[in-house]
Amino acid sequence: MIGKILAAMIVLTAAVGGAALYYLQVYAYYDTVAPTGADDVQMTSLTTAAPEPILYDDFRAIDADSSPIRYRACFSTTSSLAMLTETYAPYAEGAEPLNAPGWFECFDAQAIGSALEEGEALAFLGERNIEYGIDRVVAVTRDGRGYVWHQINHCGAEVFEGKPAPADCPTPPEGY
Repeated sequence: MIGKILAAMIVLTAAVGGAALYYLQVYAYYDTVAPTGADDVQMTSLTTAAPEPILYDDFRAIDADSSPIRYRACFSTTSSLAMLTETYAPYAEGAEPLNAPGWFECFDAQAIGSALEEGEALAFLGERNIEYGIDRVVAVTRDGRGYVWHQINHCGAEVFEGKPAPADCPTPPEGY
């Protein structure tokens, strides 16, 4: 009888631990980002090389303090891809959207990645080194749907692996 009780306790403990781990990974660390209504979506200008706000509507975003690459956002814009490509810098490092939690339904990384590969969407530089080694990437589809995420750039990829920063990169902050 004691063996059955111990087995039940082990199973119960494993189930509670598994549920807690799932909750922590998918829900606990994410916070909804409150939109400012003015500069939530920015792209780097070709002329000034500085991030500038673009026209957008229907902004939704999530972020987490636990990692600099957990930021995800969705929006819509009336700006055409032609106007955006003439005004803002493309993201030249290979934009690869990262998965968002399933409950953040507007951001489908696979669909965004396919749209980028098929030319139905274009990726722009939102802001280089928003945090050392992390770029903000903005992708916009032909129909005006937009997506934002953070991605490790080539500087971060080297430094985060413990290697020295490449010559074309800024000096990493203390502690990297």
